[in-house]
Order: sequence, then C-alpha cells, then structure tokens
Amino acid sequence: MTGSETPSAIAGNAAGSARNGQDNPNDRGDTAVVRTGIAGSRRILRLRGLIRKETLQILRDPSSISIAFVLPAVLLILFGYGVSLDAEHVPVAIVVESPSNDAVSFALSIANSHYFSPRLSRNRHEARAALRRGDVQAFVVLREDFSRRIKQGSGAAIQVTTNGTDANTARIINGYLDGVWQVWLKHFGLARGQPIVAPVDVEHRVWFNADVRSRNFLVPGLIAIIMTLIGALLTAMVIAREWERGTMEALMVTPVGINEILIGKLVPYFALGMGSMLLSTALAVWVFGVPLRGSFLVLLLVSAIFMLAALGLGLLISTVARSQFVAGQVAIIVAFLPAFILSGFVFDITSMPSIVQAITHIVPARYFVSSLQTLFLAGTVWRIIFYDLLALGIMAIVLIGLTRRMTKKSLGQ
Repeated sequence: MTGSETPSAIAGNAAGSARNGQDNPNDRGDTAVVRTGIAGSRRILRLRGLIRKETLQILRDPSSISIAFVLPAVLLILFGYGVSLDAEHVPVAIVVESPSNDAVSFALSIANSHYFSPRLSRNRHEARAALRRGDVQAFVVLREDFSRRIKQGSGAAIQVTTNGTDANTARIINGYLDGVWQVWLKHFGLARGQPIVAPVDVEHRVWFNADVRSRNFLVPGLIAIIMTLIGALLTAMVIAREWERGTMEALMVTPVGINEILIGKLVPYFALGMGSMLLSTALAVWVFGVPLRGSFLVLLLVSAIFMLAALGLGLLISTVARSQFVAGQVAIIVAFLPAFILSGFVFDITSMPSIVQAITHIVPARYFVSSLQTLFLAGTVWRIIFYDLLALGIMAIVLIGLTRRMTKKSLGQ
C-alpha cells in the first residue's frame, strides 16, 4: 500500500473488482463450459467402466458363453437334421392282386421315389394288419383288373389307405402318391402312343422354396428363437442374479445414473446377441445350405432392432422379478413360449383362431421371423421388412422405456 492510497480507496477498488467479476458473462460461460466438459468426461469414464465390468462378467461366466455360442449350434443341428416337416422314406405296403407288366411298372415307380420305402404284401388283410401295427403308414392295392381299368378309363385302378392319426402326414402321403400316379399315367400313355388326357392338367410351381425343404423354412425362424433366448432369458437370469447377490444395490448407491446403468447392461449383451446371430447365419448358409437371397446389411439391421426389443424385455423382467427362479419362469412364459408358438416359426398364424392371431401382434418374434424368412427365401422385400422394422422399433422403445421407469421407481426416486 502506497502513501497515496487510503483504506477507503482500497476497499472501493476491491468492491469494484468483485462487481466486475460477477457481472462478466464470459467468465460465467467459461466456467459452465468447463463444468459441463468435466461432467461429460466423467460420464463417459463411468459408462466405459460399466461396459468393461459387464463384459468381464460375461467372459468369466461359462454359462453365458455356452448359451450364446454353444446353444445356437446345438439347436440348429437338432432342428436342421432332427426336425423335418417333410415326409421322406415313408414305409408303405403294396398289394398286387394280379401281377402284370403294368402293375409291376407302377409298383417300381413307387419304389424309385425317395418319398417312399415300399414293401410287398400278399393280400389286403396282411397290409391292413401292418398298418394297424404301425409298420407302414399306408398301403396301395393294385386291383386284379388294373391293366383293363387304366386302358378303358373305367373306375379306380388303385386303392390307397392311409393312417389318419397324423392328418398332416396323411395328406402329404396322399399328395405324393397322387403325384407318382399322375406321372406314371403320363409315361404310360406316351409309351402306348395314346396320351391320356386328364380333365385338369396340374402344373406345380413352388415359389421361394423350390426344393420344398422344410429345413429352409425352419432354420431362419430358429435364429429368432436363439436371439430371444439370449436377449430375454439370459439377460433376465443374469441381472436377477445380481439382485440376489446384492451387487446391483451396491451399484445403485454409486454416482452412476440410471441411464448409464441401462446402457452399460445393454451394450455387452447386444454384442453377445449379434455375435450369436452371425454364427447362426453362417451355420444356416454354409452348413445347412439355406439360401440368403436378401441383403446381409438389412439382415443386420433387422437383427439389431429385434435384439434391442429382446434386451428390453429381459431387463424389464429382471427389474420386476429379482429372483433367478422367478425371472427364468417369467422369461419362458412371456418370451420363449410366445416366440416358439405364436411367431409363425412352426405353426401358421393364419390358421390360428382370431383372438390368438390378435395376440401374436404383441410378440416381437412374429415380426423378426417374418423378416428372416423373407430375407432368406424371397429377398429384400421392403413392403414386408419396413412394416416389421417399424413394429420392432416401437416395441424396443416401449420396453426399454418401461424398464427405465420401473428401475427409477424401484430406487425410490
């Protein structure tokens, strides 16, 4: 302090400096920017830590790795090789009442078809007994006047009796036998120089699955079941286990926000589910020979949206049911069974009652199965895929939003 400065002057200068500091908007803006930047960097660090923690937890859990990568291979092998809606090598009995060249020729036509595994029976009674025992699924009787009937076109030349216990298989067998009969009649007429003109000429043209392989239909739908298991069942079980062990409550008391917790849970399991989808797609195309006629990028997009919906459902289940047993039961009832039964994976939705068809509209797997079968068998048909994407996107937003709300309520906020 110099001799020319009085205490009152010094106090005035200090007050003025303080006022200048308070009234300077640039200083306040710089401080706010710095605080925002620090908060943002801290948020990113916390989020990275959460994702790393969840990733390490998944890697150290053998059950999670098994469900994500071993289970898809097992399910695809079981359904690809063990489950078939096709009727092949069906055991049938053939009864030739009066052997002739024409009767033997038709019997050989049945034997040369890969759909049937024929065996000869001496009479109708023997064939009927074999049908009742379950040794054969059907028997064909070539009447004693077989040659005369087909040449004159009078009456039925053959009789087909099928086991009707399984109505679907019975219809398939009848259709196959009818196809063999029509082809044989055509060749029979050409060989005699007198083509047999049928009243109706049926030409079968199968679109999108020309080989008529049920494997091409089942395997794409199975990918939806696998991703449902990973997204909903696995997520619900693992997070419910954290609730039981108390690690979730310990995480809640940290400065980590609810949104950061949800993102930290979603990202690792999302990557796990997409990895499983890539493995399943590779097995479907290169092992089972299912054609992928659509865009692979569109397949990734649809799978990503469905995975978010499945993860949202799994998180919601784990938030409501904080017990592994309860969460597993709820996930099976709410996620797995609807995906298996009401998605069109095996059972045709249009054949279901109207009320059940209405319920299928709230099952995410329905739209995913539709897009998968379209992309694999038909191609990138945007009229179908866009509608499925829209429905899946809405479901993902609703499910994740409900999880956010329920988690907030559970914390008493």
